[in-house]
This record gives sequence, C-alpha cells and structure tokens, in this order.
Amino acid sequence: MSTNKLLAFWNHQAGPKTVHFWAPTFKWGISIANIADFSNYNIKNWNLFSVNFAMARTGLYQLSRKIKQDYFSESTEIEAAAMQES
Repeated sequence: MSTNKLLAFWNHQAGPKTVHFWAPTFKWGISIANIADFSNYNIKNWNLFSVNFAMARTGLYQLSRKIKQDYFSESTEIEAAAMQES
C-alpha cells in the first residue's frame, strides 16, 4: 500500500482516528463473538447476550421503519408520481 493511500485512509473523516471507524469495528466483533457462542448452545456470558439482543431489537426496529417509509408511505407514492410526470 502506498504512503499516500495510507495517509488518506488515516486522515479520512471516517478513518481510524474517529468513532465512525471504531464503533462498527467493535460491533462486528460483538457479532462474531455471538456467532462463536452458537456452538456452545448455552449462554455463559449474559452481558454479551443482552447487548446482542438489544442490538438485534434496535436493528430490526430501524429496518421496519425503513421498510414502512419506503413501501407504505404516502410521500413515497407522491414522489413516484412526481418523478413519472417529469
């Protein structure tokens, strides 16, 4: 990797010097740890379980909001009709 690309990555607004880089990285780590726990079929780490449960619930809630907005909202129908007219 060239020095310029490495510096661009390092200084990027969502690079490793910001929470925007590390938060998803740690969330992936939690998800991987949760998948690794599937092989045990018993919950040994209740803290990890509760975090993953909360993340799953909030993620599903956000996904339901997105689907509701995209497919069941009147504003979507109005925008689609306006795009067809232009």
